[in-house]
Amino acid sequence: MKKTLTLLFTLVVGFTQAQNADSVTIRKIYNEALANGKSYEWLRYLTKQIGPRLSGSAGAQKAVDWTKQIMEQQGFDRVFLQDVMVPHWVRGAKEVAYIQNGKQKTNVPIAALGGSVATGPKGVEAGVIEVKSFSELRAMSPDKVKGKIVFYNRPMDPTKINTFEAYGGAVDQRANGATEAAKLGAVGAIVRSMTNVHDDYPHVGGMRYATGVALIPTAAISTNGADLLSKSLQENPNLTFYFKQNCESLPDAKSYNVVGEIKGSEKPDEIIVVGGHLDSWDLAEGAHDDGAGCVQSIEVLRILKTLGIKPKRTIRAVMFMNEENGLRGGIQYADLAKKNNEKTIAAVESDNGGFTPRGFGIVGTPEQRAKVMPWKPLLAPYGLLEIGPGGGGADIGPLAQLGTVLFGFKPDSQRYFDYHHTMVDRFETVSQRELELGAASMAALVYLLDQYGL
Repeated sequence: MKKTLTLLFTLVVGFTQAQNADSVTIRKIYNEALANGKSYEWLRYLTKQIGPRLSGSAGAQKAVDWTKQIMEQQGFDRVFLQDVMVPHWVRGAKEVAYIQNGKQKTNVPIAALGGSVATGPKGVEAGVIEVKSFSELRAMSPDKVKGKIVFYNRPMDPTKINTFEAYGGAVDQRANGATEAAKLGAVGAIVRSMTNVHDDYPHVGGMRYATGVALIPTAAISTNGADLLSKSLQENPNLTFYFKQNCESLPDAKSYNVVGEIKGSEKPDEIIVVGGHLDSWDLAEGAHDDGAGCVQSIEVLRILKTLGIKPKRTIRAVMFMNEENGLRGGIQYADLAKKNNEKTIAAVESDNGGFTPRGFGIVGTPEQRAKVMPWKPLLAPYGLLEIGPGGGGADIGPLAQLGTVLFGFKPDSQRYFDYHHTMVDRFETVSQRELELGAASMAALVYLLDQYGL
């Protein structure tokens, strides 16, 4: 009995000492990020000097070259590119749209959805069918829909506290709306923007066509525009809507994932990935989506190196290309990891904006999640209280099939969809302190993952 108590005492003391040492290191990580952080100035350059970075564009290539240079300047052990072929969709001349209500013509803001076809040089003008759901549309007679423009006007649910949950409940209209409308003979589809804010900015994003169905043009309309169209339809169901867009899908283009790493000192074959996606939509500087995640990921490695923390395992910062309209970078990274027999024990992604840190969502087995729970007291003083089951991230998602545990960085979600996929996703909307707190939070998690594994 005495030996058992002695052993238990020794284990408790050892655990307490380890936690104390970890607490000191994590404090140093936050001090470095907040006092000497580089992420904010890196983000300033990425957004202001490079700007929009849609896959296949000159901006995307400039971002590849610049992030590679930045990581080389930090003296990481290895910096390299991974080739990836990406979609190359271009918007063309600015879109035009208006409501023709009797003799009154009212212009409204729209933007073609990524991947959409053009309307043709004369544009499309037709009557409008307003629906809130696919089931409502499918219940209609094809004769009622044929030759019309389908207007999807289901808003994000404002009662959802987690705005990503609200987004998930509405985004199917954007992704599949054109296909569902085309099945019934519609000539176009207009989709309410994915935001709870009432503004005049179309919130764009990707869409996809199903095979064997006519390709009809589709665009996002601003929330103010959607409200006006809906009100006008109530007054005059026979009004028409006109829109013209000039987008085009070009042949796939060559691009790259950008990877920087610090080699592990004890278990170099075990890899921890931290990353974000380098591409952004063409209308946006991509500050929150996802310039913030990219600079935070590079900052994680810089902090570890600056503090002289020599990781046991190899830590990689990955700038994924083409999350927005194809996920080719994430798929290619996972394919190469499998081909090279790499053992990626954990991957952390930041793709929810540069706002105040709240925690991490974990994708893994109950046993793997249980190993993280003892770290909660170390992270709680920094506001990281939401740690448990949740989403990982689109780019790191393909790594799950290799047994990798996924961690999605969770900032406060309330303002993210104010800016998401719009021209107002600018550098000025990012708080330096919030951005740096996020980088420190990710670095703290990566430090613990490296120390204890999974």
